[in-house]
Amino acid sequence: MLLSLALVLMLGIIAAQLCERLRLPGLLGMLLVGMALGPHALGLLDEKLMAIAPDLRQLALVVILTRVGLSLQLTELRRVGRPAFLMCWLPALFEIAGIVWLAPLLLGVSILEAAILGAVVAAVSPAVIVPRMLSLMDRGYGGRKSIPQLLVAGASVDDIFVIVLFSSFVAMASGAGVTLGSVVRIPLAVASGIAGGIVLGLALAALFRRLELRDSLKVLILLSIAFFCMAFEQRGVAPFSALLAIICMGLTLLRREPAVARRLAVKFSKVWVAAEILLFVLVGAAVDIRYALAAGLLIVLLVVLALVFRMAGVWCSLLGTPLAAPERFFCMVSYIPKATVQAAIGAVPLGMGLSCGPLVLAVAVVAILLTAPLGALAVDLSYRACLAQDHVPKE
Repeated sequence: MLLSLALVLMLGIIAAQLCERLRLPGLLGMLLVGMALGPHALGLLDEKLMAIAPDLRQLALVVILTRVGLSLQLTELRRVGRPAFLMCWLPALFEIAGIVWLAPLLLGVSILEAAILGAVVAAVSPAVIVPRMLSLMDRGYGGRKSIPQLLVAGASVDDIFVIVLFSSFVAMASGAGVTLGSVVRIPLAVASGIAGGIVLGLALAALFRRLELRDSLKVLILLSIAFFCMAFEQRGVAPFSALLAIICMGLTLLRREPAVARRLAVKFSKVWVAAEILLFVLVGAAVDIRYALAAGLLIVLLVVLALVFRMAGVWCSLLGTPLAAPERFFCMVSYIPKATVQAAIGAVPLGMGLSCGPLVLAVAVVAILLTAPLGALAVDLSYRACLAQDHVPKE
């Protein structure tokens, strides 16, 4: 496994640097390295590493979401309250509705199978969006209208909404049906995640006031608690959103102990350097390129048209806001990338033996390969033209 880790990190670094020299997103190089090294191509990655790859991807997501919580000001979130709330679910709902309408026409699937396709495709990738928005916040772009904060908040909750819908649609397809309990899980998970995160943040603030600890130890404590939250959600004991809890924990700590939170945010930004490579190389390793090659142009067309519906959902979410047309355009292209959720759930219908399983996996693969680099590139190329720079960062 050590050789596999060495290959992942070293080749991931080299590929990312080459892509950045070519003015392409570094994550594109990481994805390509993962696809080449993975079990569906050269097969150079140890089976033990691939077995824990889902957990490593979760670890990387925890790192970036913890940094989100330590960087977002509550006053900025309040300023974008209504549009941020709509961005959590309306673009995804538009995209699912578009696929439910288009997939039967293009691919000849049933309405329920189209809904499963839509739920797999609709989740946006916080692992692509959030680091870029945090970078823009640090450099002072879009801060006056809290545009990066709006996108971070929406992208962080969007996945929860989509995954619950996906679970419901898959249950219907497998004959289990949808119960009242599954319907109310969304608000319960959101409420419990927010409440749990606030309690944890208050406890950490009190702990850090009482004990003199190195910042490195505080980082380890935060990571450990975040892992406990993820494990609790996976156990399914009660409706609970670990992602929201992690963000709210950081928000509360920032409000109570701002100096500590800012120092820890810097630490987490350094941890993210390694976590990002692991995340995107392992996402690439999970991609079976054969499904993409066999997918055909109709699936590519479906993914592209679904993005049009998603952008319409973003536009509707921003109605009534003071954002100018270029700023709205930036928000629309920022919501393009898909990667982590598709890699996690794309193969679930196939594993359950559903007839639509191979098609769902093919669509998930195409969505990752098409939208992750496209969305990242669109953000990188458009932010200077679309967003005002409110302040120049200190060197």
